[in-house]
Amino acid sequence: MSPTDDPQWLRWARQLQAIAQIGLAFAENHYDRERYEDIRRIAAEMLAAGSDADVQHIAGLFAGEEGYATPKVDVRGVVFRDDGLLFVKELSDGGRWTLPGGWADVNDSPAEAVVREIREESGFETRAVKLLAVYDRSRHPHVPPHPYSVYKLFFRCEITGGAASVSPETGGAAFFRENDIPELSIARITPDEIARLFEHYRHPDLPTDFD
Repeated sequence: MSPTDDPQWLRWARQLQAIAQIGLAFAENHYDRERYEDIRRIAAEMLAAGSDADVQHIAGLFAGEEGYATPKVDVRGVVFRDDGLLFVKELSDGGRWTLPGGWADVNDSPAEAVVREIREESGFETRAVKLLAVYDRSRHPHVPPHPYSVYKLFFRCEITGGAASVSPETGGAAFFRENDIPELSIARITPDEIARLFEHYRHPDLPTDFD
C-alpha cells in the first residue's frame, strides 16, 4: 500500500487549511489573523482548482471549521449473518452499496455512533463487539478525494433485533456473500476493505488493523 492515494496538491491544500485553522484559533493580533485568513483562502483556491469545485463553497466550508484541526471520524458497521455481510443502498451515490455508517456525532462514543448509524440506515438493532480496523481514508483508493482528513473506524457488530428497512438516506438493506458483492460506493468503502473484513470474519482472532 502506498503512503497515500491522494494527489499531492490535495495533501498540500489540507495541510494549509489545517495550519490556517490552528493559527486562527490561537492568533493574538489582527495582523496574524489576516495572514492565516490568506493561507485559508489559498487552500480553498488550490482545492477548487484541482477539483473543479466552486471556490466560494470550499471557502465557506473551511471558514466553518474552528479550533485545533483534527481528522474527522467516520464509523462503519460490519454485520454478518449466514456468511453474508450487511450492506445498505446509498441513495446519494446512484444506488451503489456501502456498509451502514457515517460521521460520529458529538457526545456519542464510537460504539454508540456505529450502533445508531446501523439502526437508522438498515433497521437492525445491534451491539458493537470488536473494533476491526482504523484506516486513514487517504491511504486507501477511495474516490473522489475528500477535502478533510478522515479516519474510518470499522466495528464488528452483532444483531440483537430489528429488521431490514429503508431510510431517508438508504434505499434498502441486504446481506451479500463475498462472491456476490454489489456495486460499491467507493467514496465510502473499497473492495480491498471488504475483502479484509471477510478475512476478519473467517479469522475472528485477528488483531485490529490500523494504518
